[in-house]
Formats: sequence, C-alpha cells, structure tokens
Amino acid sequence: MRTIQGVGVSAGIAIGAIRVLDTADHAVERRVVDDPKAEVERFRAARDTAVNQLKQLRDKTAAEFGEGKAELFDTHQLMLQDPDYVESIEDLIAQSKVNAEFAVNSTAEQFAAMFAAMDNSYMQARAADVKDVSRRVINVLEGKRGGAAEDEDGGESRIILAEDLAPSETVQLDRAKVLGFVTAKGSANSHTAILARTMGLPAIIGIGDAFDPDDDGHTAVIDGTSGLVFVDPDEETLAEYQGKKAKYEEHLRLLQELKGKPTETKSGQKVRLYANIGRPSDVAAVLANDAEGIGLFRSEFLYLESEDYPTEEFQFQAYKEVAQKMGDRLVVIRTLDIGADKQVGYFNLEHEDNPALGYRAIRICLTRPEIFKVQLRALLRASVYGNIAIMLPMITSVEEVRDAKKILEEVKEELRGEHIDFNEHIQVGIMIETPASVIMADELAAEVDFFSIGTNDLTQYTLACDRQNPNLGRFADTHSPAVLRMIKMATDAAHRHGIWCGICGELGADLSLTDKFLEIGLDELSVSPTSVLPLRNAIRNH
Repeated sequence: MRTIQGVGVSAGIAIGAIRVLDTADHAVERRVVDDPKAEVERFRAARDTAVNQLKQLRDKTAAEFGEGKAELFDTHQLMLQDPDYVESIEDLIAQSKVNAEFAVNSTAEQFAAMFAAMDNSYMQARAADVKDVSRRVINVLEGKRGGAAEDEDGGESRIILAEDLAPSETVQLDRAKVLGFVTAKGSANSHTAILARTMGLPAIIGIGDAFDPDDDGHTAVIDGTSGLVFVDPDEETLAEYQGKKAKYEEHLRLLQELKGKPTETKSGQKVRLYANIGRPSDVAAVLANDAEGIGLFRSEFLYLESEDYPTEEFQFQAYKEVAQKMGDRLVVIRTLDIGADKQVGYFNLEHEDNPALGYRAIRICLTRPEIFKVQLRALLRASVYGNIAIMLPMITSVEEVRDAKKILEEVKEELRGEHIDFNEHIQVGIMIETPASVIMADELAAEVDFFSIGTNDLTQYTLACDRQNPNLGRFADTHSPAVLRMIKMATDAAHRHGIWCGICGELGADLSLTDKFLEIGLDELSVSPTSVLPLRNAIRNH
C-alpha cells in the first residue's frame, strides 16, 4: 500500500480502479509560415469553432448544474474574444511569421504568468482558465477534440488521476462513470475545485511528484476531506474506508431530510441559519442547501473581478438579482472590503508594510466617498426588490459609523430628489472584527440595527497573529478563550440594546463550538452553503 497526502477540495470517499488521463501540456512546435495573413485567418476560424464548443458546453452545464456554474463558460468565451489576447496572437503571427498553434501557446503562457503573479488568489486561479481556453483553440488547430476528459471511453466507474484538470474537462466527466479525481497540480480556488464540489465528486489536488501514470488500473481509496490517497490499500484500510463511505452517504441522506425543518434546539432555542456568498451565481447553492437568508454577501468580489470600478448599474443589477432570488429572506450585503489581502490594481493603493492594519474597508469608503456613494446608490435602489441590509466592515469607532450613516443619508436625499424608490427603513449593521469594536460595543449598538462578528479578523487582531502567515498556525487559536470572550461581550452588548448579533466568519461552521455559541446566545450563524445542513443538524440535536 502507498499512502499519498494531497489537498482535499471536495468532500466524500471514493473506492475503485484508477484511470490515468493524459492531460499534460505537450510541446507546441514552432514553424515558419509563408503566408501570415492566411495563418491569421486559420487562427480566427479555430477561435470561432472553440467559441461554439464553449457555447455547447455552457448549455450542458446550465442544464445539469444551473446557470450560476454555466457562467464560467461565458467567461471563457469572453477570454477568447478579448482584444488584448487576440491582438497578441495575431501580432505574433504577422510579425514573426509563426504558426497559429505556437502563437496561441505563447500568448497563453504570457497571460497565465500575468495572472499567476497577481497577489489575489482568485485572479491567480484564472491562470488555469486562460490555459484551458487556449488549449481548446490549439486542439482545434491540430484537428483534435476539446480535451482529455472528452476522450473518456466509458467502461466501468473509475477514479480519475491526472496531472491537472481544466474546468471544461471537469464538467465533461461522466458522473455515472467517474467516482472522484486526484490531480498533481491545482488550486483550492480554481473553478475545477468549485465544480467538483457542485458535482458532488470527491476530489484531491496537489499530490505533486507522487503522481505516477503507472498507477493506471490499480485500486485506490481517496478521501476528499483529509486529502489522503491510498494506492493498492491493504484489507484493513479498505474495510475502514468502506465503513466510512457508508456512514458518509447515510449522513448526506439524513441531512437532506432536514430541508424545511426549523433551526432550533430540542429546548426550543431558535437560531437563524444564513449563508455566505461572493457573487450572485452563489444563490443557487444557498437555496439548494435551504439557508434561511444570506448573512454575508462579499460585495468586494464585484470589484475584484472587474478591470475598472464597477458602475452603479452593474452593481444594482447584481444586488437586485440576489434580492429577487431570495424573496423575503434577509440579504446582508457588506460594503466593499478592499485592502489587506484583497488588492485591486485600479484602486492604486500604495504598498504597505502592514496592510492588515492599513488603508482598507471602511477607511477607503470614508476617504473616497465618490466610490462609496456609487455602491450605496446601487444598494438602496436594489432594496425595493427584496429584503436587503447594509453592513459596514472594519469598524473601530462610533465616529466611523456616524460618518458612514451621514454619507448614506446624503445618498438617500439624492435618490429622493430623483424620485427613485428605495427602502427608507433599510437595516444598517456593522461587522465586529476588531477589539476596539468589542470594547465600544454598547455605544456602537446604539447606532445600528445589528452586529455580525467576523471571526477571522477578530482572531487576528485579538491574538496579534497575521492570518496570512502559515508559521503562526499554532498561535492563531480560533478557540482561544480571549476570542470566545470577545464574542460573548459583543453579543451581550447587542442584546442590551435590543439588536441581533450573529457570526459570519468561518468559525460559525465549527461544529465543535456550536454548543458554545448557543450558550453565548448568538441569534444568527452565517456559513458556507454546504455547511448549512450539517450545522442545522447539530443545533437540532443540542
């Protein structure tokens, strides 16, 4: 038996034979062409064919997984039609008289390197996307099919082992024939990982040099939670994981039975169970997992995924879409939380030695009100289409809240003057994520309608541990009595002033703390959509 440690990105256990896919990038030959104009036309024809393939793939994805996941292939089509991308390829063909395959491959490497060099993990993961779409064009030019996964020849169910899987290859895997997959490369933030979770396929990435094509046909056990892979497992390991697999599948079945049931303890203590999202397409997962609302819409993703400041209309449509889909259920939208580990080039923020303690979130909004007002106008306009609440991040003082509310009132007055409807009584809350906000919680509670505790930053600032520093794992204790006492202090202050208090940080989904949070008296927990039903199960059994 050989044991391999990778990174689990999609929960579940799979047991079966390995099928190795040939997904490695092959060298593209450079050739001199006699007629560059004809070669450019050849590229354009291949590009158009690739776009049509992506349209078909989009329709297939939408039918199987919903419009939200299909948006990926809209993005892929736009990548192939991006003027900078196309111009780079055509200029290389015209000026260097090279073949189209080489020009596409060179441009893909250049663009992928640009994405990989960015500080933002989401943008880094887009390097795989540009390589994916470029490989599709090269395959068309070479007369091949769209990708390795499309060459899957059926047969009995298999565990896929590959160097890497592109999103388009992942979505084409036959779920009736694929038990799960393991890759040598990959990113937890990639669309491939996201699709694996959507498809319900156990998945492990990053096994690196442990990838061995000779494992084809061998038996394997993979655990998408722990990231463990067992090749040729012994009888004891096989029996152990067969038992775990049966328990996991029974657990999933029981969780589905919790849909529609109230989130309350056996003694009748009720907790509102909401979900966190980053973009409108995530609402499908919120509804599928029966969350009672959205406790955190990270609006900064609208900025992170744009090449320039998103317009009022663009933001309005995004907020409106989410509000309408959620109906009467509360949608808490956090105003932009740019800065620290979330850098956006067009904001032109100066380099900071301590960005977590620097110019970020509400500090940007209050000092650049022209940006803040655009977002507030969009939020207020969308508020008539559902139950929207506004949440201000990184608050440390009463003055910050009052200054933000003053700008909000100015925007309201503008909209009234323009005869534009909005919810005059829209809730305004703040994130409790600094020790200062906890200490000032009584005064802050008198200014707002709710608190939502951001446990990631609250832990960082309370324990003086940089959350981005992997060497501080043992010191950044999210279960620290100091952090839990901070949560209790904020909750008590909220209740003294008659407002509700919840958690929207990752700690809310920690089942080992659920009993503690119920004891503290938190009114709401907002977690990732897939954590909703397990958390409801824990609360109902309390």
